Amino acid sequence: MEKQNAKFAFFYLLSLVTLVFTALATGVIIFQIINKIVADELSLAPGGFSQDALRLAISAIIIAAPIYFVMMWLINKNLLTGRMEREAGVRRWLTYFILLVSAVVMIGWFIATIGSFLNGELTLKFILKSLTSILISALIFSFYLYDVRREDVSKNNNLVRIYFYGSIAIVAIALAASFFFIDSPLVVRAQKFDQAIINKFSQADYAINAYYGENKKLPADLNALINGGSTYYILASDITDPTTGKIIEYKTTGKDSYELCATFKTANKDQASNKFADKSVYVDTRWLHNSGYQCLKQRVALLDNTKPAPISVPVR
Repeated sequence: MEKQNAKFAFFYLLSLVTLVFTALATGVIIFQIINKIVADELSLAPGGFSQDALRLAISAIIIAAPIYFVMMWLINKNLLTGRMEREAGVRRWLTYFILLVSAVVMIGWFIATIGSFLNGELTLKFILKSLTSILISALIFSFYLYDVRREDVSKNNNLVRIYFYGSIAIVAIALAASFFFIDSPLVVRAQKFDQAIINKFSQADYAINAYYGENKKLPADLNALINGGSTYYILASDITDPTTGKIIEYKTTGKDSYELCATFKTANKDQASNKFADKSVYVDTRWLHNSGYQCLKQRVALLDNTKPAPISVPVR
């Protein structure tokens, strides 16, 4: 019997951990869908839509949800066969412990939701997120309270089946819906590739401004900046285009203006102004671009070495 109790304790504790992951991940997915649909121009992360949060929630559901439902199936199977008694101490203690932990997590959820509202989040968002928290909490609490109080556990129970399959349906629908709101891994990789180019543009930009401050003219080419060519020290690898393996393309367009050119895989021009965009992604407005070959115009600092806001004009 002691061995059985240890096994049942494992079932309940593992179901508790995976329940927390599954419930929170489902809630996060619904929250992020609400953030995406109900756009707020003043909303920044964590109040705004975040693909990173959505991806993490998807990962949690894919791993935790199957384990949770398998554990619940095993627990119910042992109740039906009589291997675990209704009044077993491990069942009653751990069920109430699950209720306690769930209560603490959900209270924290409510606090965060109300905090977002007090921080200026839209009333409609607050209402929808509050309803989501209430429904998920009610589903968990009502099931476990009913389960620990029901008299006959040796027969199949239709209400338990409704809870079980209904929960699977809710989680599956949330998971399926989430994929409509995230970019594919290939797109994300392309965006990271473009960000690497922008980072190199920024390094070249600072070095060009340092060179101009010292010499009162633009460098003839970017090779003049390498290995101490300016006070802003850079290496060839800092300004190498990852596509071509060569120094990024540089053109002078005036006494104090120039262009940096590269081929981008994605566009970010609408990211900064789009109220439905991912608010967790920072977009440097100096380097707005379309996809394809782009030359981004910049202007050097003033002669007193104070740098004005650079001009960013994508041209084909």
